[in-house]
Amino acid sequence: MLPFILKRLGLAILVALTVSFISFSLLFLSGDPAAALAGETASGEDIEAVRVLYGFDRPMLVQYSEWLMRAVRGDFGESYYFKLPVASLIAERLSVTMILGACGISFALLTAVPLGVVAAIRPNSIVDRFALFLSVAGQAMPSFWFGLILIVVFGIKLGWLPPSGASSWRHFIMPTVVLGYYAMPAIMRLTRAGMLEVLNSDYIRTARAKGAGEGRVLFKHALRNAIIPVVSLAAVQMGFMLGGSIVVESVFALHGAGYLAWESIARNDLPTVQALILIFSMFYIVFTFLADVLNAWLDPRMRSS
Repeated sequence: MLPFILKRLGLAILVALTVSFISFSLLFLSGDPAAALAGETASGEDIEAVRVLYGFDRPMLVQYSEWLMRAVRGDFGESYYFKLPVASLIAERLSVTMILGACGISFALLTAVPLGVVAAIRPNSIVDRFALFLSVAGQAMPSFWFGLILIVVFGIKLGWLPPSGASSWRHFIMPTVVLGYYAMPAIMRLTRAGMLEVLNSDYIRTARAKGAGEGRVLFKHALRNAIIPVVSLAAVQMGFMLGGSIVVESVFALHGAGYLAWESIARNDLPTVQALILIFSMFYIVFTFLADVLNAWLDPRMRSS
C-alpha cells in the first residue's frame, strides 16, 4: 500500500506544479499586463514604468519561480482592483464557499446513496424509476435555473426560506439543494451500478446461504464494496463544487470565493484570479489524493500489498 500512496503523492505534486504554472501563465495569455494596469490613456513611457515596477520585464521563468515561492508562503500579492492583499481577501470569502461545498456534498451523498441502494435492491420498481428521473433531470437542468425556481417558490411565493444572503443557516438551505443536486445523478447511478454488480457476486450468495440477515448482507458485505468508487467520485464532485460554486453564489448572493472569482474576472484582477485557480485546484488535488488513499485502505488487496 505504501508504494501506491507514494506514487499517488508524486503524481499529485506533479499535477500541482503544472496547475501552478498554467495559473501563472494566465497573466501573460490575457495580453500585456503592464498595459492593462497602466490604463487605456497611458503613454508608452508610463507602460514601461509599470512593467519595471511590477517586474514584468524579467524572464517569465524567473517571475514564475518567485511567484511560486511567495504562493507557498501564502503571499499572492496585492489585488489590482480591491487594493488589498489577495490572501486576506480570499480568506475572508473562502469560509462561505467551504461551508456551501461541505453542505452540498453531504446532501448529495445522504440523498443519492440511499436512493441508489434501494434502486439496486428493487430494479425496475417505482423507486428505481424515480431515481432514474432524478438522475436525468439533474443532468438536464441548469443550476442557475433550478436556483431561480427555488427562490420564486420557497423564497417569494411561500416565504419559507430567505432568498439571498448568508447570515444564518437558513440562507444555505436552497443553495445546498441546488449545488448538491448537481452531484446527485452521478453518485446515484454509480451506487446503483455497484450494488447491482456486488449483489450478483458469488460471495453474496454464499453469505445468504449461510443464513446471514439481509441487513448484514446489504450493509456489511455489499455496500462496503460498492461504495469504494463512490468515494473517489465524491472527492471529484467536491472539487467541482468548490470551483464551480460561482453560479450558485451569484444566484443566491452569497459572497464567497466563487463570487469573488467572478468579480475578479470581470474587473481584470489577475492576481486574485491566479490565486483562486491555484487554491481551487489544490483542493481538488488534495481531495482526489485522500480518496485514492481511502480506496486503497478499503480494498483488502491493497492493504495486503
